[in-house]
Amino acid sequence: MLNAPAGVARAIARLRPTKSERTTRRLGHQGRSIGLTRSAAVRLAAVAHLAQLGPRPANRPRPLTLRRAIAVRLASERMLPIIAAIVVLGASLISFQPAAAAHSTGSVDGAGSAPRLAVGGGSANQLDPAELPAMNDTGAAGAAGAAVNPVPVQSYADDGTVTKPVAVDTVLQDGRALLQTYTVLPGDTLTGIANHYGVSMMTIWWANKLTAKDQLHVGQHLVIPPVTGLVITVKDGDTLDSLAAKYNLDGADILAVNQIEDPNLIIGQMLILPDAAGAPIATPTPIKRPVSGSTSGHKATSCTSCGPSRYTGGAFAWPVIGGGNYISQSFHYGHYAIDIAADYGSKVVAAAKGTVTFAGWKNNGGGYQVWISHGSGLSTTYNHMSAVTVSAGRSIVRGQQVGRIGSSGDASGPHVHFEVWVGPIWNGGTRVNPLRYF
Repeated sequence: MLNAPAGVARAIARLRPTKSERTTRRLGHQGRSIGLTRSAAVRLAAVAHLAQLGPRPANRPRPLTLRRAIAVRLASERMLPIIAAIVVLGASLISFQPAAAAHSTGSVDGAGSAPRLAVGGGSANQLDPAELPAMNDTGAAGAAGAAVNPVPVQSYADDGTVTKPVAVDTVLQDGRALLQTYTVLPGDTLTGIANHYGVSMMTIWWANKLTAKDQLHVGQHLVIPPVTGLVITVKDGDTLDSLAAKYNLDGADILAVNQIEDPNLIIGQMLILPDAAGAPIATPTPIKRPVSGSTSGHKATSCTSCGPSRYTGGAFAWPVIGGGNYISQSFHYGHYAIDIAADYGSKVVAAAKGTVTFAGWKNNGGGYQVWISHGSGLSTTYNHMSAVTVSAGRSIVRGQQVGRIGSSGDASGPHVHFEVWVGPIWNGGTRVNPLRYF
């Protein structure tokens, strides 16, 4: 409906006469309006007079009532233009009324799509914290300087939007970003990976919570700390001073390594403790239950009372035959042997003459293995082999084949784990560095 009056108004504006024409037309319109008004008054009076007359003769038409006469007159074709003009004039007056202004979005009854609450920003209505009255516990203004519950600072924009302070940055600083990730490849060993990154083997052991020396497998992801030491997570009650005292470190060194400045630690914060040491690798408990299944087709055998009483063999022979073999992991704390890597299936030979005391499979992580007693309490073991070619109780000579290179048990690649024992194997004896016997 509002479009029709607007269109009529525009049409009337285009047809509006000039100033000279307005005077002449105004006089004409006034004359015609007065004439129409007088004519309407006369007719209404006549209708009212007829309504008061008594009954008319039967041969004369019955007079119209006042209401009916008015309806008939208003329904005549002459009145239609006047009625239409009145309707258009009323609609035009309504459309020209100023629209009611919507309340601002900050009002309780306001409409609109603008946000009612904004984070950050400023406004001319920003309250100055220095001008806020001191509030007591009841919420009333108290004495100057005795504020108990300060009013939070906020502001109101011109459209009623409430502005709040910007959120605080809560990013936790720790040493997590300094850790690297390595994916184990065929032939990798803990010592080789540690040497590549310039840290100790035990650093990788502690960082990845390993439980067996040869627990690595191809595709495994290892966490590599940037320096030798421990990676810990701050627990309830831990402080920089307490950690420094526990691991005999300097608190400033801990902050420097982790590239953080705040000495106040947070629960869940990850820290790298340089040169700190964790628990040693636990010595596996031997399983005395013999298990069958050597690849040479015979059952695992053992001989506890056989072997020479005194060692007279001299220097050891290198236990792997074939070119390309090398020490992939040396003797050190937590790894009391040397690992000799070679092609799968390469020959493994006895380092000295002696008697085989065990040959077969053991569930101690060494897989297929052979133990040889050389006399004087000296013994050697050959682990992770793919084949065993001797049996318990058999006397062998220096350089005689006892098996083949493999990766049985807890091993990540083909190699032989070569140990030298002084005393009973896994029963009170001690492992020593094999390189002193070559």
